[in-house]
Amino acid sequence: MRSVFGLVLIIGMGLAGFAVYMVNGYVSQTQNERDLLLQRATAATPTVAVYAVNRPMKYGETLTADDVQLIQYAEPHLPEGVFRTEEALFPEGDEELRVVTRPMEINEPVLAVKVTSPGEIAGITSLLSPGMRAFAISVDVQSGVSGFLRPGDRVDVYWSGNMRTAGGNNENITQLILTSVELIAIDQTADNNRSDAAIARTVTVQVTPAHVAALTQASATGKLSLSLVGAGDTETLAAIAMDQRTLLGVEEAPEVVVEAPAVVEAPKQCFIKQRSGAQVVEVEIPCTN
Repeated sequence: MRSVFGLVLIIGMGLAGFAVYMVNGYVSQTQNERDLLLQRATAATPTVAVYAVNRPMKYGETLTADDVQLIQYAEPHLPEGVFRTEEALFPEGDEELRVVTRPMEINEPVLAVKVTSPGEIAGITSLLSPGMRAFAISVDVQSGVSGFLRPGDRVDVYWSGNMRTAGGNNENITQLILTSVELIAIDQTADNNRSDAAIARTVTVQVTPAHVAALTQASATGKLSLSLVGAGDTETLAAIAMDQRTLLGVEEAPEVVVEAPAVVEAPKQCFIKQRSGAQVVEVEIPCTN
């Protein structure tokens, strides 16, 4: 009986030791995994809290505290103009709110370029970059790309008019005068979320003051036409000019210069007059001068 009790005791101690061994291994594995996770968390990209919209917002909507929420954003890739505190986003509280100037989607960070200043009404002035000016161009179904222009698109501007050539002749010519000009408004709307095609009467472009002068002169002396630029097109265009001869492939005939024939002088002759009876005759003599 005692031998059986001793055998059971030995087996029990063995099982207990094995259990302790297994527990120690599990704890050690758990600690290693925890250390690995801590290392990965330390090496992960740091984030900061910024304000983003919690619903899709369109141009002209008023931005309130109920429309935003804090999200974590990767700090190294933080865009310029984000708002990290409620005091920065709503400095005047509910008394002077901001207005959305560009459409935003859910969880998109609120940027200073996409909203107005507190209390400011959304308009063309809020869309202009520093140093730029707004200029309106009259268009029709042909020059306005059949109504497919929207705010935010980019266009090339062509001028067609009459120009005096070097030979003194007047010729009709079409020339590219501005490339990749940004449209900020179509007629009286600056909403670039519109998807309907409508024939516009005017488009407003964002250009430099020097380009304002150029467009004013161009519209006063000829007709302006627009050509829509692709969304991802960054190609730089060279100077483009087209007249009727170039369009039809007609080469200008070279000017033919007719030279006057050379004047050949006749040999000089000298004469003296002599009287022979009643007649007077001329007798050739050598010329002395």
